[in-house]
Amino acid sequence: MENATIDASMDALPLARRAAGDHLLMARAGNIRLVCFDVDGTLTDGRLTLDAEGRESKSFHVHDGQGIVQLRLHGIEVAFVTARHSAVAERRARELGVRCHVGVKDKLACVQALCAELGLALETVCFMGDDLPDLPAMRAVGLSVAPGDAHALTAATAELRTAAKAGHGAARELCDLLLSAQGRIDDPLPPAARGEVS
Repeated sequence: MENATIDASMDALPLARRAAGDHLLMARAGNIRLVCFDVDGTLTDGRLTLDAEGRESKSFHVHDGQGIVQLRLHGIEVAFVTARHSAVAERRARELGVRCHVGVKDKLACVQALCAELGLALETVCFMGDDLPDLPAMRAVGLSVAPGDAHALTAATAELRTAAKAGHGAARELCDLLLSAQGRIDDPLPPAARGEVS
């Protein structure tokens, strides 16, 4: 996919505001039915905390969580796709009510399997990732996005890069863009959202 042409001087603005004038990009974002997120360095800041017994902890941002909940409530499928075997990622996915694939060695194959299961074309998929293992999937899908502090090669490959850093609202920027493109950003909170964990 060719990189979207958004004025570099607007890089500090959230994605939804930067993309608003790009009708082709907004049309593509409006067609997204599945969003796949890498976890470490995308939904988290990339740091791993291990205790003496090897137990892992990560930090997630509640703004990202609420954006993901809103995607799901508005009919957009969400999946975590991570190379690490992570009970923490699985727990977070359960909280948000989304799919979670851990220990994934081939992220593109995982995305293709999800598409087959859900009856979707790759053009209707968005993948957000931050590093080299994410590139094959990012190059194959309809819309690719990287956090503001992604690895340089991944950032250059992504069609869009968020103003926010990973684990600090980057995923929420993407969620807001998709909801805006699909006419949902100003919707009243769906009744089902009451009490949803974010």
